[in-house]
Amino acid sequence: MSVIKDKYRKKHAPGTIPDPAIAAALKEGMVNNAISCAELAELAGRLRKPMAQLGTVLDLLEGRIVECQLGLFGYHPQKKIIKPTAQYDPAIEAAIRSRLISECLPCDAAWEIAAVFALPRINVASICEQRGIKIKPCQLGAF
Repeated sequence: MSVIKDKYRKKHAPGTIPDPAIAAALKEGMVNNAISCAELAELAGRLRKPMAQLGTVLDLLEGRIVECQLGLFGYHPQKKIIKPTAQYDPAIEAAIRSRLISECLPCDAAWEIAAVFALPRINVASICEQRGIKIKPCQLGAF
């Protein structure tokens, strides 16, 4: 598979400079120029940096995010592993609907709802999939 030169870097203003500490940590954690969403979240906590900032630096390094914790992208071979779920607590759907912005649930809101209901993050995404609710934007800037 060919890589488009500067595919991810082009999402940012010309001349954007990556934070050196974040860049070093990302390079250390990447395998085959990719790093998982879970590793990015852990790294953001350890560095005390916002997820969006790590996503920007990763883009500038032309790195890829794999294994989205919501199951939306980055899996092989099917790319997306999210499946709709028919059974769930209606209170979770109410929490989802209360956080919609332009009919979409932000990724960070999905994570917060999962924490409140003590659920794996992918379960919140499964409910969204069942109800036809798109999750965006990604807190790492992937979508």
